[in-house]
Amino acid sequence: QVQLVESGGGLVQPGGSLRLSCAASRSLYRLNSMAWYRQAPGKQRELVAAVTSGGDTNYADSVQGRFTISRDFAKNTVALQMTSLKPEDTAVYYCNAYSVGLHYWGQGTQVTVSS
Repeated sequence: QVQLVESGGGLVQPGGSLRLSCAASRSLYRLNSMAWYRQAPGKQRELVAAVTSGGDTNYADSVQGRFTISRDFAKNTVALQMTSLKPEDTAVYYCNAYSVGLHYWGQGTQVTVSS
């Protein structure tokens, strides 16, 4: 079992930046991959960014060049640095961990981009 706790969401103006953090209850070395997903009202949950245990990263086309996923092995946290935010980035953002064939999810954190 892996517990994930997100933090850092909030309200930001278009063009602004926000940093999300996800704290895992297990060492990141024991997880196959970590990722951030998001779900906007009326839409399906979609992958935003992911990082494998080997450090390979993958980003949705819509956030490429604006978002960066990173890991802190000492703190067992995964961060999502978001810049040049757009209204269409508004969603609930979920942290995800994949380990031994199972997916684990955090409770989600709301990000609202609005003037």
